[in-house]
Amino acid sequence: MKIGRAALVLVFLFLALGAGGRPADAPAAAARPKVVLLRLHGMVLPVTAEYIRHGIRYAQQSGAGAVVIELSTPGGLDSAMREIIEAILQSPAPVIGYVSPSGARSASAGFFILESCDLAVMAPGTNTGASHPVVLGGPQPQGIEAQKIQNDAAAYMRSLATHRGRNAAAAVDAVVHSASFTDEEALQQHLIDFIAPDLPGLLRQAQGRRVARINGQVVTLNTAGAVILPYGMSLRERMLDMDPGLAFLILAAGAICLYIEFTHPGVIVPGVIGVLLLALGLMGMAVFPIRWAAAALILLGLALIVIEAKFPAHGLWAVGGITAITLGAVFLIDTPLPAMRIGWGEAGGLAAALGLLMTITLRLVIRARRAKLMSGAEGLVGAIGTARQALAPEGEVLLGGEHWRARAAHPVPAGARIRVNAVHGLLLEVEAAPGEAGRAAPEKSAGQATTE
Repeated sequence: MKIGRAALVLVFLFLALGAGGRPADAPAAAARPKVVLLRLHGMVLPVTAEYIRHGIRYAQQSGAGAVVIELSTPGGLDSAMREIIEAILQSPAPVIGYVSPSGARSASAGFFILESCDLAVMAPGTNTGASHPVVLGGPQPQGIEAQKIQNDAAAYMRSLATHRGRNAAAAVDAVVHSASFTDEEALQQHLIDFIAPDLPGLLRQAQGRRVARINGQVVTLNTAGAVILPYGMSLRERMLDMDPGLAFLILAAGAICLYIEFTHPGVIVPGVIGVLLLALGLMGMAVFPIRWAAAALILLGLALIVIEAKFPAHGLWAVGGITAITLGAVFLIDTPLPAMRIGWGEAGGLAAALGLLMTITLRLVIRARRAKLMSGAEGLVGAIGTARQALAPEGEVLLGGEHWRARAAHPVPAGARIRVNAVHGLLLEVEAAPGEAGRAAPEKSAGQATTE
């Protein structure tokens, strides 16, 4: 039954994660054009590149006349960015990069992706640029090595901007000097083609525009009134598409579930869910460079919390553990990019919640282990009952509403209270309860009449 409940929980989780996955083609008149909408929100990761490739393939299979990639990203991995750009350049349908919604940005790797698109569009109140290359993990390169990395990125950007007919000098400035541009500045610098407040406005402005593909072909866009086909990530892609903060939270949730299973053996469900969450969190963290010293600091924090639960010190161990976990989480990801780190808020909040939960749970477990057993033979030792018969040395006693055979080393009168000292099968070893030892059966007077 426990395994069955665990299976039901897992099925429910997968169904919840699976909601909103691959699209169903929207009903539309055959004459209306189609546009596939992809959303690149968050970090540019290998799973993001996989999603974009699948979306472009879906656009080809559905006969869409264009693909819109909605961009809202602080950047990401160079390898994943180049995979996305390769998919865009090879796309059979023109690709429109759209920095949206208002307030979003397409920085670093996102700027490269925007400039690689057939049309580059931004919503009001957005920004792009700041694409100077940085190395994730370890110290930043210096001297000739840093120059080589920068020159390679600048040449790549110059190639993209030149083939799209955009301002290559301004685009390269974003790589070499980390220049950033608002939507108006990007339009003035001829880094984008126009500004659109929303997706319908973008499709209206794109109507009839002629775009030169990378292969030399010129395509006229037909997007006005098009049917928009949103293409969502698959279950697998959504499970892998997470920022470091989310991956850390999932890892911590998995650790808590396993902790509950270890302290309550046989429950099964927390253990199964904990293993799955740990695996999912580790997959999410695998693409980020880890500082192992920070990971060791997190383990030290967990150990301090366990010590607080076993040897209470007015919360000092717990405070030290929470501090160690918070610092370890903040410095866990070895990167100069703030967007790829775990924030102070989520690290501290999670550490405090984890410390409180573990301390309370451990104390309850320790208290339960130290408490006297209240069931079975051990639970009868020390219990108080009443002698139904005089015990000299054996007789019958009433204990907890049940009749027991009992034996006493010293005589106990009928009606006296008794205390259980030991249990031998169905025979209790008892003695007179405190206050009953001096009590004796009432003696008859010498001249008292009797009817016996």
